[in-house]
Amino acid sequence: MAPTVADQQFTDSSALTDFVINQGNGVKGLSEMGLKALPKPYIQPLEERMCMTKILPQESIPIIDMSNWEHPEVAKAVCDAAEKWGFFQIVNHAVPIEVLENVKDATHRFFGLPADQKNKYSKDYSASNNVRFGTSFSPKAEKSLEWKDFLSLFFVSEEEASKFWPPVCREQVLEYMRRSEVVIKQLLEMLMNGLNVMEIDETKKTLLMGSVRTNLNYYPICPNPELTVGVGRHSDVSTLTFLLQDEIGGLFVRGNQGEGDNWIPVPPIKGSIVINVGDALQILSNGRYRSVEHRVIANGTKNRISVPIFVNPRPTDIIGPLPEVLQSGEKPIYKQVLYTDYVRHFFRKAHDGKKTIGFAEI
Repeated sequence: MAPTVADQQFTDSSALTDFVINQGNGVKGLSEMGLKALPKPYIQPLEERMCMTKILPQESIPIIDMSNWEHPEVAKAVCDAAEKWGFFQIVNHAVPIEVLENVKDATHRFFGLPADQKNKYSKDYSASNNVRFGTSFSPKAEKSLEWKDFLSLFFVSEEEASKFWPPVCREQVLEYMRRSEVVIKQLLEMLMNGLNVMEIDETKKTLLMGSVRTNLNYYPICPNPELTVGVGRHSDVSTLTFLLQDEIGGLFVRGNQGEGDNWIPVPPIKGSIVINVGDALQILSNGRYRSVEHRVIANGTKNRISVPIFVNPRPTDIIGPLPEVLQSGEKPIYKQVLYTDYVRHFFRKAHDGKKTIGFAEI
């Protein structure tokens, strides 16, 4: 197939950078130009592409019904899933379906804005460091780019959000965060009880969920999706991640059975939320709960969105194995680290699987 004018326009990487990053078009802008071939900077090395023979379609992460969340069996299922899988889906939780639909609609509205309006929230132009429109993961650190645009919203206060967050999505994201907080607290209570932490006092609460960031992710239609990734292999640096995905699918979790590079699809279930353990909780639990690698594939026919809430310690918190976990004589396998140092280590390199956790290992 003959290359289009757009394909020829981006043979020069500086022209591509200018269009995608500096002008704020993102990969959505590339997608809408009708490219027939994936621009070279997005072509991933073979070992980072998803090989279809490595997918385990018959496997599934646990699906947990939260309708009777105080029942001991629910807590057991949550703790078992966090130990064995690091990932699970919850259904019949306390976040109303209309809140989920509204935040999905708001995500499409934001990414539907003209490039110059989205670019007002980019690193160079945003009025707040807590609001960031961007593309890929960490473009300056990556040898190969990821096929994703995002808006990252770090929550400080409702007042700050009303001043700096984009009006087209602000109220919907805030309501999604408010409603989700109830469920996040339920889950953390169960997970802490599983570690013999029977009360979450104010100090523990800030350590577990002292800071919250919500991302709106947009994965546009991609030429040659098999050559790139939506998001590369990584584990999150959060305590917990609370993920809303749309009906398109594309999220994969590393399998937990034996050795090998096998991946389990996380099929969308209407109204469900995907929960995963982050590195911070793996460290706090001294490895009892597992943060697990996951990735997102690119799609050649449909635009996909997702809206994760990252529940984190505060940047100034020191994280290490909780005293309650070690009181029986268990040896710590992680040292005490400043959370902001851990996060900086994660963002100064490309996605690289589970390597970040090594920063905290003894």
